[in-house]
Amino acid sequence: MTDLTSHHRDDLSVDQQLALRTAAGRLGEEFTGVFGTETIERFLHTSYDQFATRSTVPNFLPLLAERFARQRLTALARVEGLRTDARPVVLFLCVHNAGRSQMALGFFQHLAGDQAIAWSGGSEPGFEVNPAAIAAMAERGIDISAEYPKPWTDEVVQAADVVVTMGCGDACPIFPGKRYEDWTFADPAGLTVEDVRPIRDAVEQRVRHLLDELGVSVTA
Repeated sequence: MTDLTSHHRDDLSVDQQLALRTAAGRLGEEFTGVFGTETIERFLHTSYDQFATRSTVPNFLPLLAERFARQRLTALARVEGLRTDARPVVLFLCVHNAGRSQMALGFFQHLAGDQAIAWSGGSEPGFEVNPAAIAAMAERGIDISAEYPKPWTDEVVQAADVVVTMGCGDACPIFPGKRYEDWTFADPAGLTVEDVRPIRDAVEQRVRHLLDELGVSVTA
């Protein structure tokens, strides 16, 4: 296995190096027969670097990198036909991936369960999920506090059946032949929970409509 403490990893603590090696081992087991060690480590490294420049919690970086690398590898396997999964995939994109797209993701996962897959991303990812959005979703019994703003990557966009954009305009990625929807909601950044509630409710209605279009039965 390639040494994860190569020249551009000199900034890592011993604990972080160990955590990344452990993460690489877990991902290697999950993607056995799909991707080799080199591909897995490359995705883990680049995922780590995506967060390293803007994270205020370095101890969580290896975990965030592992989660993001897992999503990206799952997407790549789908794009390259290495894994077959008939479930529809929806990608929610906004600017900071901190409010609107996170609430849409929360509703989608809550309502669809394991019948469909949803991811989210931002053109300029923020540092944390909007606390008012977290509180507003918690009022509906949906916990999005463990989510984190992240960028979109080509393989994630290409793996999606539907790309829903929310306010990122020209910064959102466009791939030919893909289904796009643009949802217009106010940006919840800086708003109170009271002000976020109507945005939350509007997001829920759009998500329910999309699930209906995709033929996904909603139980909640």
